[in-house]
Amino acid sequence: MTALLGPDPGVLCPGRLTRMPGLISSLEMPRSPASAPKPETTAPATYELALAELDRLVVQMEGGQLPLDELLDGYRRGTDLLAFCRGRLQAVEEQVKVLEDGQLKAWTPT
Repeated sequence: MTALLGPDPGVLCPGRLTRMPGLISSLEMPRSPASAPKPETTAPATYELALAELDRLVVQMEGGQLPLDELLDGYRRGTDLLAFCRGRLQAVEEQVKVLEDGQLKAWTPT
């Protein structure tokens, strides 16, 4: 993609570089795949949405196709989602304890 300039900057001429070798324009920079969405930064609305997003992140990360920066972002988002899920489960457990007179009892289906 290197364009070569002759004496007239508007005319291409073989053998002449437009810029210093080694400098890459932003158009030539490798880009991450457009299909890899940027991780969310907000808290999920529900436990189920958090779990689904966490599952998608794990699949993407295990696929081995994410660039390093996106892999790190995904890991950070995953830790946030995991903390959210654990917090929701803890809150539900506390509600169950209240319903069972302060003692967590084994759930038996009726």
